[in-house]
Amino acid sequence: MTKIFIINGGQKFGHSGGKFNEIIAAATLNFFQNNSDFEVKTTDVNHDYDPAEEVEKYVWADVVIYHTPIWWFQLPHGFKKYIDVVFTEGHSKGIYNSDGRSRSNPATNYGTGGTLQGRKYLLTTSWNAPKEAFTLPGEFFSEKSVDEGALFGFHRMNAFTGMTPLETMHFHDIEKNADVPRDLELYQEHLSKLFLN
Repeated sequence: MTKIFIINGGQKFGHSGGKFNEIIAAATLNFFQNNSDFEVKTTDVNHDYDPAEEVEKYVWADVVIYHTPIWWFQLPHGFKKYIDVVFTEGHSKGIYNSDGRSRSNPATNYGTGGTLQGRKYLLTTSWNAPKEAFTLPGEFFSEKSVDEGALFGFHRMNAFTGMTPLETMHFHDIEKNADVPRDLELYQEHLSKLFLN
């Protein structure tokens, strides 16, 4: 049985109600609950959480699934705080032991002290930016993908813990041209490809 930990990093703040990420997180939960081969735990960063219990969820999981909007090209502050608090709590408790270097040779092996080897993670993001902002010459992101550009640090953070990525999924133009039924259908296909084939 595969153990899935779903994190809804969508945040209720300002003009954002976090609704799209609530919908995607709920669809993820339903997908896995409808298949007996999976066991699921969840967290919503808008609710109170115990950092020690969150560390236990990371250690328990085979796959961590992150859902987050992107605000000002970064994670929302509530989700970033969650990661800062939980990963700090996870030092020598299952997320990482050190940065991987030794005092005898401090120039090498940085980023190899994580203790979540064998686990995987899936990242979904939602953007106001259209997909073309990342792909067309002369557009804002200079033809850098989400994963190679704005979210590069997020992926290195997970690599630091020892986890490896599954194929990401990014939802674009959510504020001006949202098509939630289409996005949900594409996401269901993505989950099926990753977990049922």
